[in-house]
Amino acid sequence: MFWFALKVAGILAGKVWVKRSSDDMLIIRSPAALLQRAVPTVPGRRAREELRTPHCPASRSEILYLMPSVCESSSIPPISRGGAVLDPSATNPRRSYGVSWLIPLLGALALGLWGLSRQGSVWRDEAATWQVATRSTPEIWHLLQNIDVVHGAYYLLMHALFECFGAGTTTLRLPSVIATGIAAACVGRIGERLAGTWVGIAGGVAFVLLPAVQFHMQEGRPYAFVAAGAAIATLLLVMALQQRGRAVYWAAYGVAVTVSGLLNWLSLMMLSAHMATLLWVRAGRGVWKPWTVVSSAVVICVLPLILFSRGQSGQVSWIPPLTWHMLIGPAILFLIGGTGALLDPSRGVGRLSAAAVGLPLLMIPQLGLIGLSLIQPLYLERYVLFSELGLALLIGSLIGSALQAVRSRRPGLADLVVPVVVVFATVGLLPQLLAKRSPASRVDDVRAVAADVQRLKEAGNVVLFIPSARRDTKSVTPDDFSGLRDIALAQSPEASGTLKGVEADPGRIRTAMLAEQRILLVTDVPGIPVNTERDKTKMSVLKQYFAIVAVKRTHGRQVRVYERLGPSRQ
Repeated sequence: MFWFALKVAGILAGKVWVKRSSDDMLIIRSPAALLQRAVPTVPGRRAREELRTPHCPASRSEILYLMPSVCESSSIPPISRGGAVLDPSATNPRRSYGVSWLIPLLGALALGLWGLSRQGSVWRDEAATWQVATRSTPEIWHLLQNIDVVHGAYYLLMHALFECFGAGTTTLRLPSVIATGIAAACVGRIGERLAGTWVGIAGGVAFVLLPAVQFHMQEGRPYAFVAAGAAIATLLLVMALQQRGRAVYWAAYGVAVTVSGLLNWLSLMMLSAHMATLLWVRAGRGVWKPWTVVSSAVVICVLPLILFSRGQSGQVSWIPPLTWHMLIGPAILFLIGGTGALLDPSRGVGRLSAAAVGLPLLMIPQLGLIGLSLIQPLYLERYVLFSELGLALLIGSLIGSALQAVRSRRPGLADLVVPVVVVFATVGLLPQLLAKRSPASRVDDVRAVAADVQRLKEAGNVVLFIPSARRDTKSVTPDDFSGLRDIALAQSPEASGTLKGVEADPGRIRTAMLAEQRILLVTDVPGIPVNTERDKTKMSVLKQYFAIVAVKRTHGRQVRVYERLGPSRQ
């Protein structure tokens, strides 16, 4: 019926004749413009176009329906039905054969596998993942009742991987590499669907090269997984908009957003970004209804996690309050992304474009986290790492605009634009790429200091930790601490359902220390953080009754060896 009505309208107008070809393609012709436009009518088939003339028609008034990519400067909105855009723009009409997602995926895997072990180092955040993943499932459930429930789904996943493949830096970090590759592939596919193959490739590769992404792609934490979930959800949203809102897309969209929310409930801010996209493209009721239903179901599923985690808010009490200099980074990202959106030739209201998808995804999560940080300090860029998806898409659009400018002047050089930009960007970022793969890129190294303990310990020695959170060194590498008694520990981390265990009261710690002859202290550098009564007692006894006989400093941590000045009190 739709095709019949369109044909009748063309005949009545006397300007356009329409027919449906044998290969299931809609042909729209304007004799005056000598234009043939082919659009697949089967959902899922990639849009194709063929122009009989290399330029836009001289008189747009002679065309009843003008598809958005026929003329870059066209302001006429794309044909839509039921709120779904039926024809995505494409700056490159040729088939991509999957390169738009394959190249970013392979690039992410190559960079992710390069220096994956980081010289065998593990820093304190990854140490939390490591020690929880090596616990039994009941011990993990016990832990989540006290702390880190927001990371519970990720911990259970890593526990399963550690059980299958063993504990190691590869098992710890490779899942994040794969997740980053999936996110990059999705950015590439989104860019291709919205603006063409080259924009997709440029956006996907840009995502891989972003410094924040480079940091977290080799990190044993859940943030790359959240970015992958957000990327999949955004791709499904674009597909639902372009292909008449198929129910399977909305169902998969809900699953992707729910999984992301369970990995980090702050990722639900992507729903606000997607809502802004729907407003931008003026989506119809056929889109708003399923999106509202699915989004509401997602929030209901994640709400128990949000409410329960509020009782553990003390875990983020160390995050500093928001200051103006912390806003410099987001401002730079907004400037870059805004430039890409401004130069997007398809950015108009009512049109599904890179700007319509990327700009809200970049800005709304960042602004949302800034707003939350005014109530409670929460601003850490890793919490909204998924917003970098929008930035990458806009960078791809910016490079696509440059490609179009070159094509209009030097068509033979147009296909070199993206490869040249990628090469120059990679070379320019090479110092950062190298730095991210060094142990010095993290604040400390729990395994290096454990090796120092192994070398310095002697039979009959004991060990102390200041602060008690530095006990993660022992939890990650227990073999290096074999033979050393932890004299301040009253209840182990596993038994107490914590990451650092429960220590005895200051009086018992003092008595235990005075009964020893040689004590190893694991602490931070350059200064020793003494913030609790227990730690004050430890340092007071060490200064009064013990002397330092050896110090070994490693990146971010140190081991001090103390020996008793006089006879110990047995």
